[in-house]
Amino acid sequence: MIDEQARPILLLLATLVSLLTAGVLAHALKTARSRDNLMGWGWVLAGAVAVGTGLWSTQMLALLGSRLGGTQVFLFKSVAIAWCASVAAALLGLTVTRSHMPPRRRAWLVPLLLSGICAAAFGITARVLPSTSELAAWGAGWALAALLALAASVAASQWWTQTAAGQAREDLGLHTAGSIAVLGVGLVVAHGLALRGIRYRPFDPGHAIDEGLDALGLTVSASVGALTVAIAVIGAWFDWRNRAQNRSLATSLNEANTQLRRQAFCDPLTALPNRLLFEERLHQTLQRVGRTPSAMAVLFIDLDGFKPINDSFGHAAGDVVLREVGARLLELAGASGTAARVGGDEFLLLVPQPGGADGASAMAQQALQVLARPYRLPHRGEVKLSCSIGIALFPEHGSTAKLIANADAAMYAAKRTGGSTYAFFEARMDLDVREQVEMQTELRQALERQQLKLYYQPKIHAASGQVTGVEALIRWDHPARGLLSPEVFIPVAERFGLIGHIGNWVIEESCHQIRQWLDLGLRMRVAVNLSMHQLRQDDLVPRIRRALDAHRVDPALLTFEITESVAMEDTQATMRSFGHLARVGASLSIDDFGTGYSSLAYLRKLPARQLKIDRGFVADIEHSSDALAVVDAVIKLAHALGLKVVAEGVETQRQRDVLLGLRCDELQGYLFARPMPAQMLTVWAMKDDEDRDIEFRHSLFQGLPSSNAMQ
Repeated sequence: MIDEQARPILLLLATLVSLLTAGVLAHALKTARSRDNLMGWGWVLAGAVAVGTGLWSTQMLALLGSRLGGTQVFLFKSVAIAWCASVAAALLGLTVTRSHMPPRRRAWLVPLLLSGICAAAFGITARVLPSTSELAAWGAGWALAALLALAASVAASQWWTQTAAGQAREDLGLHTAGSIAVLGVGLVVAHGLALRGIRYRPFDPGHAIDEGLDALGLTVSASVGALTVAIAVIGAWFDWRNRAQNRSLATSLNEANTQLRRQAFCDPLTALPNRLLFEERLHQTLQRVGRTPSAMAVLFIDLDGFKPINDSFGHAAGDVVLREVGARLLELAGASGTAARVGGDEFLLLVPQPGGADGASAMAQQALQVLARPYRLPHRGEVKLSCSIGIALFPEHGSTAKLIANADAAMYAAKRTGGSTYAFFEARMDLDVREQVEMQTELRQALERQQLKLYYQPKIHAASGQVTGVEALIRWDHPARGLLSPEVFIPVAERFGLIGHIGNWVIEESCHQIRQWLDLGLRMRVAVNLSMHQLRQDDLVPRIRRALDAHRVDPALLTFEITESVAMEDTQATMRSFGHLARVGASLSIDDFGTGYSSLAYLRKLPARQLKIDRGFVADIEHSSDALAVVDAVIKLAHALGLKVVAEGVETQRQRDVLLGLRCDELQGYLFARPMPAQMLTVWAMKDDEDRDIEFRHSLFQGLPSSNAMQ
């Protein structure tokens, strides 16, 4: 007989077991749907035993906690049938969950089966005792309990198994906890309602005790069942934690894959598509618009003057500008077009159905205007940029495979005209591109096969006629095309990134030649031209130092010439580079002076020792008063700043006389000598003036370069 004070504890334990059973059921319903057959069916079987035992234990504890009178014996057979029925019904419900029926149908069928478990258990519970009275009065409570179990099961199942979007829940958040509580409490209340209408007669003492369990025996059995459920809850928790870790790893892997895809198809700085994704969009657009005339246009956009921003304000400022350019092009492209970044300051714009050449021109003009608006730098004010645009139309200007390359060729044509404009692709540009590609391949081989040569053109002291030094001029001894001028191959080297290698070779070879002349007793100062690309090289000064040290050359014998336009392109960077070069001990010279737009303030601060007047002014000095005035002003300005002046391109005696009258310091040109190989210049320099003149005239018939372009 159950003590009156123990009944609340049994009812509380029944509630706890019901909640734990609901938790195990929640986990079993989720895990039973696993794609892993072993795990899915394993939880179907284990969950059926745990859930069935939990429901049975809840029923027995609720029965023991009800107000029974007298000493009762609970029949073995009825108790066993109640447990088997609970396990079988739970197995059926979880098997349905494992089936492939539609989720919505399954979400309603499982609660019906669950409520069927409770209803069957309630009916079996009525036969647990050997004799029952007033069974008819119990029917109303039984029906109400079954309905309550059904309502709790439906609410809980809908709440814990699906999100608002109909997706399966995988967390143990408030939804799951609330649904488990609803089901657990609902089952306990349902058991209470089912048992409320039962009235039992006192047990007949003469009845065989071995036909059933007394209250203590049933309590122990129900407690074992509760322990089984508790163990199942622990197992479910460990399983949930492992699944959560696996989901976390899977999420991390998906994020990593997404990041890799983003890196593979997107530019990390501007978040625009890269070339790979742009080509994919190109083919997608082709499928959409077809091969109608001017079906789409590709605009290849290259920023003019972007590199000085990086050099003057730093890469952070340059990144700000590039991101802003990307944002403007993205807005310009709109929903139907595509903007992409394919290089440092190179962008692509895909325009579907632009409206023919006129529409493409309008789009290019709009891009010029949009990109010309000022760019605000962080804490540095504003800068302005222009751009060069090449346009290729499909299918007029080639297949999709060549559309980008043709737009690129058109962009370079626009840039060669001075930039800040656009150009359409023309057939001759394709020939130029192919020729340049072939030339860059041959130029790489020329570096390896030592086909590049240095020619040297003397500089003459204007007053005395003595040789003051030479200028190193590069030539390409092409096996098929003969001796090529730098004007032919240097632009190709700059476009394909070879100018740095060539410039380093010139410095190394010049130092080597100075050493050879010194060994012959000839102290010759050599002037070497530096490009803007070389000035931007971080290792330029260390390379020069290594070359000077390797060949044991006095830095004073080396002069670096930088054109005025390059020097003024980025004055701050030029001043830094000049400062580094001056500390090496080399002399510095401003070449082609008069062609750029020099600021006297910067010119005064540059540590240069020499100015070279552009050959264009020297050529007109005999016939143009303007050219004479410019040369006179440049010479006086240079002398006022303490600089020496070299006039290049001197070809006539009259030009020499005029320059002497203007007090020009040094002269260079065909009047004195053409560029010549080092060996010939060595012989020429060691002769006296008359012999040098004879040697020079004789060399005209030996195949030496003879055009002004070769200087």
